[in-house]
Amino acid sequence: MNFLEFAVWGAYLTSLGIYLASVGLGDKIYWFYTVQGIVSIFMPAIVGIIADRWIQAQRMLSLCHLIAGVFMAAATYYCYSAGDQVEFGPLFLLYTISVAFFMPTIGLANSVAYTALNKAGLDTVKHFPPIRVFGTVGFIASMLLTNFLPVDGVSMQKTYFQLLSSGLFSIILAAYALSMPSCPTSKAASTSLVDAFGLRAFTLFKEKKMAIFFIFAMFLGVSLQITNGYGTTFINAFESVAEYADSWGAQNATALISLSQMSETLCILLIPFCLKRFGIKGVMMIAMIGWVLRFGFFGIGNPGSGVWLFVLSMIVYGVAFDFFNISGSLYVDKQTDPSMRSSAQGLFMLMTNGIGATFGTLAAGQVVNHYVYSQTSPEAQISGWHTSWYIFAAYALAVAILFWLIFRDDEKPRVTVDSAITDDSNSLI
Repeated sequence: MNFLEFAVWGAYLTSLGIYLASVGLGDKIYWFYTVQGIVSIFMPAIVGIIADRWIQAQRMLSLCHLIAGVFMAAATYYCYSAGDQVEFGPLFLLYTISVAFFMPTIGLANSVAYTALNKAGLDTVKHFPPIRVFGTVGFIASMLLTNFLPVDGVSMQKTYFQLLSSGLFSIILAAYALSMPSCPTSKAASTSLVDAFGLRAFTLFKEKKMAIFFIFAMFLGVSLQITNGYGTTFINAFESVAEYADSWGAQNATALISLSQMSETLCILLIPFCLKRFGIKGVMMIAMIGWVLRFGFFGIGNPGSGVWLFVLSMIVYGVAFDFFNISGSLYVDKQTDPSMRSSAQGLFMLMTNGIGATFGTLAAGQVVNHYVYSQTSPEAQISGWHTSWYIFAAYALAVAILFWLIFRDDEKPRVTVDSAITDDSNSLI
């Protein structure tokens, strides 16, 4: 399940910008990544509520992937029909509907996995990370397929066929999800509007520690889609500079970026040890410093003599992404009642991939358009790219410093939101 879940995303997430730039939509790239954040503001929460109360999570996972896959296939057909005359409006509409139903599946997949592990009597902190590794493997496999599979003699990363690949993976997972263990819904009678609409997870904001955690999750979520949206586009842009035109890195940007996901595979396995050794604050700090280095190495690297800096950026990405996303998800799971598990995961998605990623991608788009796409010469654009990465690194550093000064996590996690009872056997730190 995890392999297919992230193969859907890996097919286009890091390479879509290359195709968009090739059809004259380079200055619109940020909208395709911003919309992932916009739909994540409400779709994961709504779908999580439905999965908690009415439709079992594994069935909801199947339905969402079916819709996402169909509309991604429709986007492919539009690009095929339009040829070189691809317009922003029709492609963006079909793409938006697809990602609106895909984004909630990330939290749903986590909920299905946690439920299966709990049914088997296994510890989610210990046993989920090795399972989640297969998600990263799926992402890598899909990225490499996009990079190296030729379509009419051209790498698929430069064509719309990456959208078709994503759609096919979604439809396969839609069928496979129905074979996953059932996830019971909560049919308890509602005593308030909050309960009636399944919004109990939002009561986590009543606790100062959790409120601060979610706010900083949002701030860190700003960084999530920046390299996904612009990483390969930036590296591929070096093809226009004579000095780097024939370099392997410039011609295989998606494959180079895939090193980031390979790093993820290893870093996921470090999560149980690091959570127990450093706690959620220490792990989040490691992630934040990872984002500073991720952007900083991009800022000073190139695909020629400085390609080793790109490689370092890919290595630290594993820490930056995993120690934030997966550790944060596990932490939220341990802080909430099982009856609101899907809702709580939806809330985490709302703050990170929703609000945070939306503002982050919009801001990044303005920075890149100002420093890069306003320039006419390839050399000036590359210089603008470097300036943009420095700005992103400075932001990540500021967030890290504030988090270290403000966030406190001196208590053991509680199993429920409304009860002070603590189960030490489920303690995260």
